[in-house]
Amino acid sequence: MTALPLPLSHIETLWIDPEVTNHPLADTVRKRFASEKIKIGIPPVPDGIQAVKRRLFVTRYRGRLVKPCPGSQGRICCGYQVINAMVHCPMDCHYCVLQTYLSVPALTLFVDEDRIREEIRERLDTNRSHFFRFGTGELADSLVHDALTGFSRRMVPFFAKTPNGILELKTKTAAVETLRDLDPKGRTVVSWSVNPPALIRAVEPGTVPLSQRIAAARRCQEMGYWIGLHFDPVVWFEGWEEAYRGVVADLARALDPNRVLWISVAGFRYTRAQKDLIRKRFKSTPLFLGESFRDEDGKFRYLQPLRVSMYQKLLGWLREWSPDLFIYYCMENRRVWEQTFHDPPKNTRELDERFNENIKRHLKHGG
Repeated sequence: MTALPLPLSHIETLWIDPEVTNHPLADTVRKRFASEKIKIGIPPVPDGIQAVKRRLFVTRYRGRLVKPCPGSQGRICCGYQVINAMVHCPMDCHYCVLQTYLSVPALTLFVDEDRIREEIRERLDTNRSHFFRFGTGELADSLVHDALTGFSRRMVPFFAKTPNGILELKTKTAAVETLRDLDPKGRTVVSWSVNPPALIRAVEPGTVPLSQRIAAARRCQEMGYWIGLHFDPVVWFEGWEEAYRGVVADLARALDPNRVLWISVAGFRYTRAQKDLIRKRFKSTPLFLGESFRDEDGKFRYLQPLRVSMYQKLLGWLREWSPDLFIYYCMENRRVWEQTFHDPPKNTRELDERFNENIKRHLKHGG
């Protein structure tokens, strides 16, 4: 048994579904745990999110593994494809929607890599002239389990052989060593969620500091990967302008903008149930300082004039860094796009096409 990679060292119990006890992934994971920590069976749903984060469960996924991102009603979305390779996260960001997934019994790894590849191929075959973007970071952090499973290390070569697939690995870790000595051939983007250092310390426990994220992004650029950046969620607080302008300045000092494939921007949003849970778990959280209202999709957001003002300033700082950066909103309405972009996309399909054009342009000039 070798040492567990952080932040998985706090796992108290490894559960293995009886159906997958002989699967190679189950065997790989089992070797990293002492025998007294291993149980064969289906874990019961625990009492509370912290108990979920202290367990790891290896099982099969019953359902389709690669699905379009559901987006949000009335929003312009980007056509992203979600790979369900794992669910839940050992980190504990205050705003994380995964904490409302109380029916999940543990941090869960799925063994179905062959099916994932098959479903990706099926999607790619529907339009060989279009680049489809896939990501593992919607229901979990893409790299937090990687030293344990090696999943991304196997997926990077797989995508390198695809003519029209792009893999995005989203993370708040600096765990990029598993990606070393691979040739992504322009088909993998490693992305980081970025926020001001003080906000990271206040609302993103268990994650690495901004400085380590940026250093890891620079290493990935040097290893030949595209970089993605996600200002998501953008949070209002006293002094937010200076703080976010500092983040952009830190990025500009360290990263080559020509190797940044895309940047997303999205204001803090939440459901009523999510707010109640955040208030219960993090009584002194600074997340709810800005005035919000219930939007047409049922989520609470900052008032639209405030969002527009924040976005205009952030986009301005990013364009000062490089006017050629590809920037888009996640889950924003058309009115906000129109007030902040010179030539906004009219709908989801048009935004997806712009992604396609952006990818082809970057591959032509530096892939």
